[in-house]
Amino acid sequence: MSSEAEELIAFLKKVNNLQESHIKEQAITIDNLRITITELQVTVANLNETIDEFRRKFFGISSEKASDSVAKEMPDTNEAIEEPKITTVTEHTRTKKPKSTRQDLYASLPIRYVKCDVPEDQRICPDCDIPMGHLGYKFVREELNIIPAKVERIHYLAETVVCPACREEGDTTIIAAKTPTPLMVHSPVSPSMAAYVMYQKSGNHIPFYRQQADWKLKGVPLPRETAANWYNYCALEYLLPIYDYLHQELLKRDIIHVDEVPCQVIHEEGREATAKSYMWIYLSGTDGKPAVVLYDYQPGRGGNYPIEFLSGYTGMIHCDGYSAYGMIQEVILVCCLAHCRRKFYEAIPKERRKKVKLLDISSEQEIAEPKGQTALDSTLLPAEKGVAFCNRLFFLERRYKQLSAEDRKIMRQEQETPVWDEFWSWLDTLNPTGGSKLEKAVDYACNHHETLMNYMLDGRCEISNNAAERRAKTYVMGRNYVLDIVMCCSDLYLVALS
Repeated sequence: MSSEAEELIAFLKKVNNLQESHIKEQAITIDNLRITITELQVTVANLNETIDEFRRKFFGISSEKASDSVAKEMPDTNEAIEEPKITTVTEHTRTKKPKSTRQDLYASLPIRYVKCDVPEDQRICPDCDIPMGHLGYKFVREELNIIPAKVERIHYLAETVVCPACREEGDTTIIAAKTPTPLMVHSPVSPSMAAYVMYQKSGNHIPFYRQQADWKLKGVPLPRETAANWYNYCALEYLLPIYDYLHQELLKRDIIHVDEVPCQVIHEEGREATAKSYMWIYLSGTDGKPAVVLYDYQPGRGGNYPIEFLSGYTGMIHCDGYSAYGMIQEVILVCCLAHCRRKFYEAIPKERRKKVKLLDISSEQEIAEPKGQTALDSTLLPAEKGVAFCNRLFFLERRYKQLSAEDRKIMRQEQETPVWDEFWSWLDTLNPTGGSKLEKAVDYACNHHETLMNYMLDGRCEISNNAAERRAKTYVMGRNYVLDIVMCCSDLYLVALS
């Protein structure tokens, strides 16, 4: 073979090798691009989830109640308006409460009888002109009367007595009567007035500047600074011992609910007005004893705050999945299933979220498990199945609500244990996309595997921590009127609770 042929063959082999190398590089590049595209798609999906969540928080509602309570979206004016669709509403059983009578509604109010007598000139019989005698009174109607607040000045006058015999002998013996101890020294405030100011502030949530205007209409010039001073002094002097006693009483209970809610304090020494503080809520469980609800203000959310407040406590604590509660020693944590369900609910796409029904054992109407939303339904997305599993447990808890603690524990072991086993087995089959809301929901459930099921250890425990969340909501929204004692910024305040 000539040298030219050999050179041509060598050149062709070199070209072939270069082509193969180029093809391999192209294949590697294509694979890398596919991986990049997949990662970008995941990132876009996660970002869309985040954007939807921000939109829901800023412009939507914060309640978990979907279906009927979800606000309707505004139609796009650039798009054609679609015809309304007909949907079938899921059937449910509603227990109708008996209608309250007026006698029941006003049973606690005192009654003042107003007797309407026949005038003297009409008490003569028109037939025989003889004076008519009293026969009786007949009920005609009732009305509600209110006596507005009335302010009066009370002058205490102490009587002094003198001995006449001593006076005749040139000596004087005088004894003065004792007067009631004032609520505050060198202050005109009475117990009733201080209680009224505190109730208006904490019970009716009327700020001091509005109270100042209202007192002015009553003829009392009461500066807001004076009212605030009365409030703080009485809280520290008279209510702080009660708070301390209730604190010790709470630590003796077997079950405690704990939650925390952010708040801001204006003009707090050493901190900016925009600094985030926290109000910690502690309340007793459903143990059949008088309820105890305490609030503890703290400048942060660290685990040292509940550790210090619950020092010496060795019972069960209802809480969410916040890691600070895991730092408390010698207690049994009972994690809230409602928080776990919320993670799965937030992972449901926005367009499908409206169709999801969330069950609550405390709802006034009895809701059966929705058709088509069982965990075994193959038409559901993984996040919807997670919600369905939680709904099944809530539905069972609704049935056991009226049982005793012992019977409730037995029924939980028999009926709910298989549901939990099925739930954990189903979680093991999932492979959610990294960084997605579904992954966060799955990780949340797996990280709290034991604590989510600890409510089954005691029939007095609840499946959720909604009791503490309701107390937090009343503190934030200020809508109810029963007073509970709260420690706040080294001052004792009253906060409205249901």
